[in-house]
Amino acid sequence: MNRPNQEFLTAAKALLGPSGWSEDADKLEEVASPWRGINKGETPFLAMPAFTEEAAALVKLCAEHRVALVPQGGNTGLVDGGTPHGEITVSMRRMTKLRGVDTRNNSMTIEAGATLVSAQQAAEEAGRFFPLSLGSEGQASIGGLISTNAGGVAVLRYGMMRDLILGLEVVLPSGQIWDGLSGLRKNNTGYDLKHLFAGAEGTLGLITAATLKLFPKVSKATAWVTCETPANVVDLLALVRDHAGDTVTSFEIIPANAIEMVKADVPDTRDPAPSDLPWRVLVEVSMSREDQARETLMTALADGMESGLAADVLIAESGQQAASFWHIRETIPLSKRAYGTALNHDVAVPVSAIPDFLTATQEAIQKLVPEAEIVAFGHVGDGNLHYSACAPKNPENSALSDKAEEVTRIVHAHAMKFGGSISAEHGVGRLKRDELAEIRPKAATETMRAIKLALDPLGIMNPGRVVSV
Repeated sequence: MNRPNQEFLTAAKALLGPSGWSEDADKLEEVASPWRGINKGETPFLAMPAFTEEAAALVKLCAEHRVALVPQGGNTGLVDGGTPHGEITVSMRRMTKLRGVDTRNNSMTIEAGATLVSAQQAAEEAGRFFPLSLGSEGQASIGGLISTNAGGVAVLRYGMMRDLILGLEVVLPSGQIWDGLSGLRKNNTGYDLKHLFAGAEGTLGLITAATLKLFPKVSKATAWVTCETPANVVDLLALVRDHAGDTVTSFEIIPANAIEMVKADVPDTRDPAPSDLPWRVLVEVSMSREDQARETLMTALADGMESGLAADVLIAESGQQAASFWHIRETIPLSKRAYGTALNHDVAVPVSAIPDFLTATQEAIQKLVPEAEIVAFGHVGDGNLHYSACAPKNPENSALSDKAEEVTRIVHAHAMKFGGSISAEHGVGRLKRDELAEIRPKAATETMRAIKLALDPLGIMNPGRVVSV
């Protein structure tokens, strides 16, 4: 691919107008610096289109000049997918309009640069509910969440981001606009193109807007539960679902050492129910009435205690107390500053395999690096675990960092051994592209390459991400 020459830059600046581009060094560094500060890149030009036709004209200009581009939303990705490495950056930050809410159809159409929290608020103001929720929701954008097929804490009930999409508007690599902003739930007219772009990480087109599913408002009941083993946690999930069915919205496993980590990092944070047992569960049930949700959750967890699956149960008495439970869970990813090394992984295994996966993987890692401390937490309800091997700050001992690649191989090999995936909800990007090419079926990789070459023959859309061609 070509770096942008003066002819391209002159045309792009004229197209975008003075508010639609930047070559300011600080702004370029900002968009090339990932949220977590790793895999920092560089970009020669920042483009910020304000509407779909402008974005389409920009992509067409890139195609004419063979200039590669990286679409970027809130820049909260974790797999080096939205960080530019020499390409120009196309930020969607100016495309944030709420185009409409249809309460009769339970749908919303919103532009790609809008933050997740703004979509949640728009649904709330319309008397509806948009269920996707995750720690970066104040910064993560709708387009980025679709492009990475984000998960979050409510997948158990509502599914991944692709399950919440009714339609998309996408600028194709040629600059052509595909207007697929349908609010239909049944539209069996051939290939379902919206699912092609969901999870494609901007490699097949530039998402500019989406029509999303909305749901009736719900009332929630939230509990903090103490458990002895991961097997107890998995069995407790089955028991709660027997009582509450698909009204179980979230079921999160949290190790005791993660709570201690958050307490040490965040002032005035405390364990809601101190215990010597090693595991906690954060469970949430949502129903139309608060009293019904609370009664159902209380009955289920009482049964769990009687069955020996739960050692202690604390049901939130208020929204504020429930928020304090969630604050601990959401702060875990950012509270590893006490460690000198934290090797982070996003894996998934079948729910039933979680106990054996945790035991086998920890044993293998600690055999290699005895001082490694394992912090494994996440979404038990859908089998997605955020698995970190950590080591305290110690300049004299770098065993874990020295063996980082071996530790990652162990985690990923065990995920695959137990029928899982090495990328659950964070995506592929550049970070996992080559490893996935080796372990996924050859036919899958070849099909992905064929799709990429068919839609983007010039290779200008987020090149080098997801699949190499």
